[in-house]
Amino acid sequence: MQPFTSHTAIAAPLLVDDMNTDQIAPFLPSRNLKDDYKVMLFHRQRFREDGSEIAEFVLNKPQFRNAGILVTGNNFGAGSSRESAVWSMLANNIRVIVAKSFADIYRENCLQNGLLPIVLGADDADGFIARVVADNGATPFTVDLVSQRIAGPGGPDIAFEIPAADRTRLLEGLDDIGMTMKHIDEIVRFEQQAATTQPWLQRASDSRR
Repeated sequence: MQPFTSHTAIAAPLLVDDMNTDQIAPFLPSRNLKDDYKVMLFHRQRFREDGSEIAEFVLNKPQFRNAGILVTGNNFGAGSSRESAVWSMLANNIRVIVAKSFADIYRENCLQNGLLPIVLGADDADGFIARVVADNGATPFTVDLVSQRIAGPGGPDIAFEIPAADRTRLLEGLDDIGMTMKHIDEIVRFEQQAATTQPWLQRASDSRR
């Protein structure tokens, strides 16, 4: 996946709680994957049945059409485990979601695909939301994973916390398989030792030999 170090973009306020994955990505792709995922995002909120846009939805407003940071409420991404609810964000160049809380599975899917999920405490979240609303898409914000800070108009930088392992995987662009492969030499040494001391546990040979 694409490594994440920093991201500068307009922040769009979608100030709702309990946004579920069926609302985020309501259908499966059928044709060109990138185009389908782009259109899929919040499809029922963005479009009428005849395909025309719903102008009131935040991402359809002119100042937020190219937003790359989504700011939202509690329990974002509740519901199913569908990864298309993350892929549709990335297809629209949204690489950061700032929320008061995330559904656990959705947060994990973000980390597996290079999308940074940030949880801010109540005071910082409310202050950041106020700044995003006041700016109204006029000025970009910068989210820096190296320094773990959000910078932008309307106030001082905001620090955010993220577990060290999650930060590493994003900075290095590693999913679970990639994280495991960082330890391949140790794994091979362990298997070689086990083959000698516990041969009854072996079911396959080292394919690298």
